[in-house]
Amino acid sequence: MSGALAATVAAPPPPQKLDELMMAMDVVDTIRHRELLVERELDQGTRDDALRDRLREIYKGQGIEVPDRVIDDGIKALKDSRFVYTPPKPGLNVTLATLWVHRRPILTRVFGVCVALALAWGGYYFAIERPRLVAAEEARVELGETLPKSLDAIYAAVVRDAKADDARTQAAQISSDGKAALARGDADGGRQAVAALGALDAKLVQTYDLMVVSRPDEDSGVFRVPSVNEGTRNYYLIVEAIGADGRAMAMDILSEEDGRSYKMKSWGVRVSEAVFEGVKRDKMDDGIVENRLVGHKLRGELQVRYTMPVMGGTITSW
Repeated sequence: MSGALAATVAAPPPPQKLDELMMAMDVVDTIRHRELLVERELDQGTRDDALRDRLREIYKGQGIEVPDRVIDDGIKALKDSRFVYTPPKPGLNVTLATLWVHRRPILTRVFGVCVALALAWGGYYFAIERPRLVAAEEARVELGETLPKSLDAIYAAVVRDAKADDARTQAAQISSDGKAALARGDADGGRQAVAALGALDAKLVQTYDLMVVSRPDEDSGVFRVPSVNEGTRNYYLIVEAIGADGRAMAMDILSEEDGRSYKMKSWGVRVSEAVFEGVKRDKMDDGIVENRLVGHKLRGELQVRYTMPVMGGTITSW
């Protein structure tokens, strides 16, 4: 029983040799690329016979002996599409496989894009963003630390140097205005307050004598005829502020004629006609003004203490 069964079971075909498999593939390729081999007018059996005969002739012409079983296997493989590549259907697996196959050029492009983005970001950061951040931080420090400290320090110096109530009152108002400006984020207002207090303190510590100019080639006094009243005259003594070193000091002088302030080493102080004439006679005696002192500016005070009566107005040109 076992022997009969063994006889009826077909033995597995021997594995194809590599050269026969390659030859069968070549047969299929030859059939595909030689369209004249396929004679569509013939029936299936006749076409297969014609294909065998034509293939034998082709390979014989090339000096290649191809067994019939190889030719038959090639024809069968063509019919079965055994050596035909059927692309897989699109999907996630196919996409991932494609990306993996092309990973080198893809990674190269990605790397290039990343480098370009990094360079662009770096340029933007160092050219625009960083200066903006630095400026914002400097403004924050100035508003929150530098200016408040400077304002307090210079105000304390003014209070220390001031010996007159008007100076203290003026300093307190400037300080209050400066702090209000800082509270609302106005750095310019804070700087102006610091500068104003600094100028106030510089004025407080000044000391000088206000003297009539008494030089042969310079005016000691002048008069003006105002355009609004040509029947009157305004009289001025030309004075200068002489410091402890004996030199004239440049002072900020407000002109009553145009309302503008000028830095001057000599200017005109308005006086009465009687005072003007008295100085005039003094100089006419010998060319020298003997009574030159007009007033003293003491340390800690803002106003000159006049020893000669004045009327308050000043001019900067004559």
